Amino acid sequence: MHLKGSCHCGKVRFEVESPHPVPFNRCYCEICRKTAGSGGFAINIGGIAETMQVTGQEFVSVYQAAIRDDAGEEIGQSPLRRHFCSHCGSALWAWDDRWPDLIHPHAGAIDTPLPKPPELVHLMLASKPAWVSVEHGPDDQSYDGYPEESLEAWHTRLGLET
Repeated sequence: MHLKGSCHCGKVRFEVESPHPVPFNRCYCEICRKTAGSGGFAINIGGIAETMQVTGQEFVSVYQAAIRDDAGEEIGQSPLRRHFCSHCGSALWAWDDRWPDLIHPHAGAIDTPLPKPPELVHLMLASKPAWVSVEHGPDDQSYDGYPEESLEAWHTRLGLET
């Protein structure tokens, strides 16, 4: 599926091909909550990195979050690079050199109508603050950490390939 996305102010626009465009997960980790800020969670989808085309690249900034232990002490840096608009602050996409062929646009930055997921995966719930309510559907899956099922495997299991 061909996806088009943008930031809120419109200075950054992007297009990417996505074989896995259904927004399936909600990540409640501290980093996603604080950098994406959408309802206490972030939602990423899958795209093919080599198809990414960006207009307004000069307004794109990258953030690599600090990784902290349970006591809040910094113990390293996340390899995930979170891209955002330096003008309006919109979270746009994430990329990780451990999986260089993939790019993960934030569903909230996509302007193309996205398919509605038949179920959701709620992950990193151990990091969820008490004020966040999880809207859990009857077929949803929940994990304190990361699930073993990948984005691709989830789409395949549910017959959602495009």
